Amino acid sequence: MDLGNFSISLAVKDLAASRAFYEKLGLQVAGGEASQGWLIMKGPGYAVGLFQGMFDKNVLTFNPGWDAEARSLDKFMDVRDIQRRLRDAGVELVREANEETSGPASCVVVDPDGNPILIDQHV
Repeated sequence: MDLGNFSISLAVKDLAASRAFYEKLGLQVAGGEASQGWLIMKGPGYAVGLFQGMFDKNVLTFNPGWDAEARSLDKFMDVRDIQRRLRDAGVELVREANEETSGPASCVVVDPDGNPILIDQHV
């Protein structure tokens, strides 16, 4: 099953300090809005999302329909198909996409160690 582009979304305490730290590691701001408490930092082939006050924990994030540069793909597995396959495999969803809609939507599962996994489709 192709879950799409992968990134990690970090729950940060101080967005400016986290931005400065990740810039020292060579990442650059590629999106987001600091005034809203979030930035997307990019390196070659990877992304780290910084989110202040939005998440309680760090979140593994997959984006169906996007490549590593956040460009829309022509062909991809829709989040609703992904969640149906997960449900059929016995995976409990803690948040589900509305299956009567199309386009952007998301669902969330939690791994056995309590790590949230967000499957967030933007297209």
